[in-house]
Amino acid sequence: MQTLHTCKAVVITCIDFRFQDFIDQWLEKHFTPRDFDRVALGGGVKNLGVILSQIKISHDMHHIEKVILINHENCGAYAEADTPEKHAHDLLETKTKIKELYPDLDIETYYLHLDGEFEPVSLSESQWLETAPSLQASGQNISI
Repeated sequence: MQTLHTCKAVVITCIDFRFQDFIDQWLEKHFTPRDFDRVALGGGVKNLGVILSQIKISHDMHHIEKVILINHENCGAYAEADTPEKHAHDLLETKTKIKELYPDLDIETYYLHLDGEFEPVSLSESQWLETAPSLQASGQNISI
């Protein structure tokens, strides 16, 4: 007889060492006890196919209820495409695809800044870029 193993969520992040302490602290604050699967890949959600395969495993084996997607500022895996616009687009596109496949899952998306600020990306891409105060304050061109 197989024992049923469950957890609340799967958390998908980038492998970048500069952000691991921020992510660990955030997870400790939001998931006590530590009941989540964690997936770290270069580029975070950049490779949609790999992300979806990992979510399927977590969903089927651990019966997750939530997906947390975290991309970050200054991501080397994105190279020249490392812009707030591209991250917002990829996070929201990934969220949309997950919702199509798993409508029962809650999905949260975040853009993690170099200073450790987790900025929710929960609106449409253009709405998020218009209202993201840290992007506006930085003087970056955030038009799409």
